[in-house]
Formats: sequence, C-alpha cells, structure tokens
Amino acid sequence: MILGMIIWDDNLERLPKQFWRLGDKPVIAHAFDYFHHHPAIAAIILVVAEPYIPHMANILPETQKPVHLIAGGATRQDSVHAGLTALAGLKDCQNIDYVAIHDAARPLIPANLLDGLIAAIDNTNDHKQKNEIIGAVPVLPLADSIKTIDKNNSQNSPTSGRGLITGGIDRSQLAAAQTPQLFRRDIITKLHDDFAGKGGFTDDCSLAEAAGFKITIFDGAKQLMKLTDADDFAMLSHLIAADSAAQEYQQQTDDNSMTETRFGTGFDVHKFSNESGPIWLGGIKLDSNRRMLAHSDGDVGLHALCDAIFGALADGDIGAHFPPSDPQWQNADSAIFLDFATKRVLTRGGRIMNLDLTFICETPKIGPHRDAIRHRIAKICGISIDRVSVKATTSEGLGFTGRGEGIAAQASASITLPAPSDQSLHAGTIK
Repeated sequence: MILGMIIWDDNLERLPKQFWRLGDKPVIAHAFDYFHHHPAIAAIILVVAEPYIPHMANILPETQKPVHLIAGGATRQDSVHAGLTALAGLKDCQNIDYVAIHDAARPLIPANLLDGLIAAIDNTNDHKQKNEIIGAVPVLPLADSIKTIDKNNSQNSPTSGRGLITGGIDRSQLAAAQTPQLFRRDIITKLHDDFAGKGGFTDDCSLAEAAGFKITIFDGAKQLMKLTDADDFAMLSHLIAADSAAQEYQQQTDDNSMTETRFGTGFDVHKFSNESGPIWLGGIKLDSNRRMLAHSDGDVGLHALCDAIFGALADGDIGAHFPPSDPQWQNADSAIFLDFATKRVLTRGGRIMNLDLTFICETPKIGPHRDAIRHRIAKICGISIDRVSVKATTSEGLGFTGRGEGIAAQASASITLPAPSDQSLHAGTIK
C-alpha cells in the first residue's frame, strides 16, 4: 500500500505562519519530517502560495523521496485540488492507493496517527460501492459546553457589548475535525474534479459527505491543535519545549540505566543490469554505465546496514520487513528501510553506537564519495558521523565482483539496549 501526501497552506500574511520558527525548525518542517520519515509515504506535494515557493524550496531538508512544490489557489478547496491534480500527474500515480491531506498549520502529529487512519480504512469493505467508507478523519471530542449566541443583541450586557447566550447544544454528538485526512486517492481526486469551482467546502471530509460517501473517524489529539494566532503559537512552543525536556531526561535516564551491547552483521549483493544510468550506494546517487538490477533502488550498502541492525536486534532480515514480492517497494528509496531499522532500535529503548560498511566492487570508485556516504547514513540514522565507517575494496579480479558483474557490501552494527531482567536473561536455562 502506497500513499501520496499533500500538505497545503494558503496563508498570505506578511510572514506566513507555516514559516514561523517553532522550536528548532519552521512550523511546516515538523509535519514534513513526520510524513517524510513514514515508510508508507511515496510522494509529497507541498501546496503553498506562489510568492513563497522559493522560500519553501530553500528550507526543505535533504530528501530522496519525490517532493513537488505546487502553487495554491484562491481557496483551500482550490489549493487541495491543485495538489491532487499534481499527484495524478506523477508517473507512478496509479500505484498510489491513498492520499493524506494535511494542514501545515498543525505541526505536532502523534506518531501512530497515520497508521491508525490507514487501518481504519483498510478494515472496511469494497470501496467501489458508493456507500462504502472511502476516508478516515481524526476527530477530537468537545470538552466545553457549547452555546448559541446572538452577537447583535447586547441590551442586557451593556458593559461587554459582545451579545447574549441564546441556548445550548448537546456536545455528545459533536467533534472537531482535524488533519491529516486520509482518502482513497482515485475517489477524492474525482470529487475535487467534479466540484471544482463549486461549493466552498471547509475540508475534504465535507466534500466527500456531500457526494454521499461515508467517512470513518479515528481518535484525534490535543497536540494536533491548529496554529491560528499568537496564543496558539505560545502553547505549541510550550509543547515542543516540554517534549524536548522529556527526551533529554529520558536520554539521561537511559545513560544511567543498565544496558547491554549487541552486535549484528549484514551482507547484500546486486547485479548490474544492461541499462545505463545512475546507481544508489550508501544513500547517494552515483554516475554509472549500468544500473543495478533490483526490486527497490538496489542500494547494497543500505541493505547490508539494515540487516546488520536487524541482526543485532534479532529481528529478522530486510526481506521479512520489506518483501521483494510486495509491489509497493518497487523502486523504493532504501533510506526508508534504514530509517525503519533505526526506529526499531529506538522503540526498544536502544541506541545505535557504531555502523561499519564495506563495499566490494571494481566500479564505481568509493573513495571520492566516502564522506558524503558517511554523512548521509549518519543523517538517516540520527547519529553523529564519527559513528559511521565506510570502506571499500576490490576482489582483485576474482569472482563476480572482480568480473564487474555486480556489487557486494558487508556491514556490522553495534547497538545498546536496556539490559533484560535476570528472569528474562535465564528464562531458557535448563536445570
């Protein structure tokens, strides 16, 4: 299953809120990083006001996933339609099943949200039937009492001049819709085509509802609040600061806890094809007379590192997590695989201590690109470059690498994990 990702914002203030600096990066970068690192996302469309496209291009972090900057329209609906049109024009758009549409002004996305939205749709029946569920939206129940007011009537409230309460509404059937909103790509694209220039819908869920489709809900989160004014910005800044402090405290706690060191090794091989073109090695693109023959991008270096990390975790191998029989990984960026392996370490409370990678090939020459590869691997794994070693050797003309038929890579990884209790450590002992 493959997703497209559209992040939109049509704010035209002097300094658009998506560019305000929140913590250590712009507001929009928080959402971008979330989707960029999610393994299900295949392409990202950024829809921004046309005057700010150059600025958006300048602040984009380094990425190997397709990212497209698109000019927004006069309304939210127009902007999302522009993004969907751009997505439909991509070469492999027919392989993209879902699209997630997100407001850049919601920077703090819960880690499990996108997976939850995907599961919410996948658990439904045949989506080709008009009544079937074709989307999932995070919603937040309303905690405050909801009142109707008359702003034009202030006769009994002369001091405030802001009107009167005229009644109440049962909040048990109400909820605030948030983003990202996830939809079947083909259906929501057709709806936006059909409703272009009509309506003025406040979100994509409303458009789907108007067309008679059903939308399921998923638990939203308070942290997913929308940035609209200075008060919101202050609260978001506080959340960012609190999260950073919690991570720092956790890191200090982890450093002082009992840990164990694990080691793993990995090995991978890919043949050259007869097609000309560049190849990917260690996360960077290199010129080559022949492409690699592979289901993904054929990056033997990153594949070997993944298996080394999985080996240290006793967590299977790269084929178990990203089977080559699955079409969604065809031509996939191997940085996605290494990022996933890194997260498997982090979710178990561990840290990557050292990565050692050796290429075995006659061509291309690795030496001139060694530091670029080290930098790229360090960035993907979130570790310092002095924890990444990259080496290369030839096989002196022997074997398939010596004959120039392909490239091999071997890797080792050392990680630390919280030490198991005595009970789990000796659970398998026979007495």
